[in-house]
Amino acid sequence: MADQKPTVDPEVPFAKRIDPNKEDLTRDEFYFIRQVELAQWKKKSQQLRGRNIATGLAIGAIVMGIYGYTFYSVKQEKIMDELDEEAKVARMRGAKTSAN
Repeated sequence: MADQKPTVDPEVPFAKRIDPNKEDLTRDEFYFIRQVELAQWKKKSQQLRGRNIATGLAIGAIVMGIYGYTFYSVKQEKIMDELDEEAKVARMRGAKTSAN
C-alpha cells in the first residue's frame, strides 16, 4: 500500500507560486490568501513557542547549576578560614615589639 503513488489528474492544475502585486486577484482570493498565511503563522508560532520554552528552561537550568555549584564550592572552601586562624595564632605568639 505504501508503494502505491497517488494518481495525478492532468486536468487539475498544481498549486503554483504567484505574486499578489502582479496578479489580478479578487478580494475573496486575497482574503483566502491571508487566511492561509495566518493559519501557517499560527502553526509555526506554536512550534517556535515550544522551542523557546525548552531553550529558556535549559538555559535557566544551566545558570542555576552554576549558581548552586558556586555556593557549594565556596561553602566548602575552608582554606581562607584556616589561614586566618593561623595568622591570628602567629600574631598572638609573636614577640611583642613597639611596632606591634
